[in-house]
Amino acid sequence: MGFELNRLLRPHIASLKPYSSARDEYSGKEGIFLDANENPYGSITDTAFNRYPDPYQQDLKARIAEIKGVQPNQLFLGNGSDEAIDLLFRAFCRPGVDNVILLPPTYGMYEVSAGINDVATIRVSLTADFQLNVPAILEAATPNSKILFICSPNNPSGNRMKREDIHALLRNFPALVVIDEAYIDFSDEPSFTSELARYPNLLVMQTFSKAWGLASLRLGMAYASPEIIAILNKIKPPYNISGLTQATVLDALDNLEKVDTMISEILEEREKLTGKLLGLRSVQKLFPSQANFLLVKIDRAKETYDALVRQRIIVRDRSKVTLCEDCLRITVGTSVENEKLVEALDRLTR
Repeated sequence: MGFELNRLLRPHIASLKPYSSARDEYSGKEGIFLDANENPYGSITDTAFNRYPDPYQQDLKARIAEIKGVQPNQLFLGNGSDEAIDLLFRAFCRPGVDNVILLPPTYGMYEVSAGINDVATIRVSLTADFQLNVPAILEAATPNSKILFICSPNNPSGNRMKREDIHALLRNFPALVVIDEAYIDFSDEPSFTSELARYPNLLVMQTFSKAWGLASLRLGMAYASPEIIAILNKIKPPYNISGLTQATVLDALDNLEKVDTMISEILEEREKLTGKLLGLRSVQKLFPSQANFLLVKIDRAKETYDALVRQRIIVRDRSKVTLCEDCLRITVGTSVENEKLVEALDRLTR
């Protein structure tokens, strides 16, 4: 059976009449605006923020689509990728009935969103080398499985999933396959956005929070078929992306050279940090990374984490996460920050 979007969609969402905002009814930029109950005198700030923003971020989407090689109607913008995750549960998963498949260790927000929406989770652990167990995933799927979440490059392990395994799941998984590419800018493989036309059940998530350095602005991207994107637009809050965020990111997209420079610097520092960490006696193993962080298996991980915090060096303790026993997750910092981290770890082992 091929992919049938209407079979996956919650019936009441299919018939839902979305909220129509003032900017839906009139999208022009010139005129006397007396339709949205806005303050006509401006704002309490020096900059005028008194008008509602474009609810569909058309100018910003056009520029992002140009950069990413997709069509604007294949793109959804959310208040971080977390908004897209939540909307997917609302659109496709019936509370108390449907389930999603998670592949631990992975990004924790999938499970949190499932819990918030009263959706069951089926957990299929990655293999010992943090790869996809394709037969086990397909066997775990039930008639009520609606979404499979794949994080690649994976958080917290840092590795990318084998492309042929993802293709196998896209061909054979009976529902929506979400590939979270939050760290794709640090990877040596291309994005799965190039596969959208090939797989109608594919949704790819990316973010401006990592390589682009815009975490505070909270802007996430979801790429999928126009039909899936239309569903997300139908159920999102009307003005989910602020005008300030839209304008700031649109300006930033004229500075692609800086993004490339920052990515190159982070990758260079990742390699330097890898070598220095491998030289420490306390480091048992360093897992290969295609992200801007390293998963490090280290002696007395929890004690080491606490000792680093006391020195105001903050990493993530992942020692209680599936397959990450005795591990810390360390974000690649600047050269100075990385040096201070290594010096602190070295002192702890003397």
